[in-house]
Amino acid sequence: MKRLEARLDSVMESHYDTQSPGAALLIAKNGKAIYDKGIGIADMSTGEKIDGNTAFNIASISKQFTAIGALKMQEMGLIDLNSSVASYFPELKGDIWKKVKLRHLLSHSSGIPDSRPRDDRHFMLTATDEQSVQYMKDLTALHFEPGSAYEYINPTFDLFYLLVEKKTGMRFVDFQKKYIFDRAGMKNVQYFTPDAKIAHMAHGYIVNEDAEVSGSDSDYAKKREKVENDYVDGKGVHWAECDYGEETFFATKADGGIYTTTHDFLRWENALHRNILVKRSSKRKAYTPHITVTGSKWSGYQNRANTWYGYGWFIDKTPGREVKIYHTGDNGGFQAYAAKYERSRVNVIMLENQNTVDRWSLQLEIERILREEGVLK
Repeated sequence: MKRLEARLDSVMESHYDTQSPGAALLIAKNGKAIYDKGIGIADMSTGEKIDGNTAFNIASISKQFTAIGALKMQEMGLIDLNSSVASYFPELKGDIWKKVKLRHLLSHSSGIPDSRPRDDRHFMLTATDEQSVQYMKDLTALHFEPGSAYEYINPTFDLFYLLVEKKTGMRFVDFQKKYIFDRAGMKNVQYFTPDAKIAHMAHGYIVNEDAEVSGSDSDYAKKREKVENDYVDGKGVHWAECDYGEETFFATKADGGIYTTTHDFLRWENALHRNILVKRSSKRKAYTPHITVTGSKWSGYQNRANTWYGYGWFIDKTPGREVKIYHTGDNGGFQAYAAKYERSRVNVIMLENQNTVDRWSLQLEIERILREEGVLK
């Protein structure tokens, strides 16, 4: 393992600097960490360093927690994923809601467009789950027939926030804590609120310059503009804080609101593996390819070869390689990546508080090292 550690150290040090925002990387084999290190600064204002106890926003990786919560509700007899959205939300008028099933929401195959008012910056910065789905009341048309194509959008997951509260009588955050976080033994996880006190909380940072941000490895594309307030690292690079208040979508929960650590995320993965949270049959539904991502004309997010979407997870079935079940997350200066290789019982968890690194190329490099060192089959 010393050779593996040295190679991974080299990779991390080639992409991140100890005096800049950076990343935490945890790799586990058979449920136990075989590599667990952080590099860089979690909070540029205090100088707190990154390690396995640093809490990052995991952005869209939060969707898998919502998906498992939905599957738990189905096991409890509270919902049926094969039922229509109309049967649970009669306030949504029109025949389109009779076509869209709950399972379509979980697989990004609903055809529901994202029509939130993106020109209203205050709304986009502060909108809650309830506010983010209000536009759906006036929706009269879908982009495509439900179940026929893939389009990655966030508000469909926000509907589950409302559904949990409708069917359980519990707040969404309380349901998730009772049935997901606590049962998984997660100790350092919570949904973000503007007044949240999060221990060892990382802030997200972007390089402070004018730039265009886009690409298939990001679920957003927009122009970045230089701001007056910034932090300068030891190499003279200027960084601007970019999380709640500076960037959109931090206020919603079901689609991307979780802050957690690499250590806690491994507890989540181990609980899933042991079928503690939902039955194995329910979990298999989440990991089953439900819609083809590759070649979709509706969305570029993770639109790569040999890729499908399950319920809250992407599935990569590249020929000649072990099947990879994974998800990515992006918001503000945060990048996140979590993958599992079930045949080898390997987990790769990387949480970052800067977005200058090409995440997909980096994870392929890590994957290659794990194969060459015999960790992956």
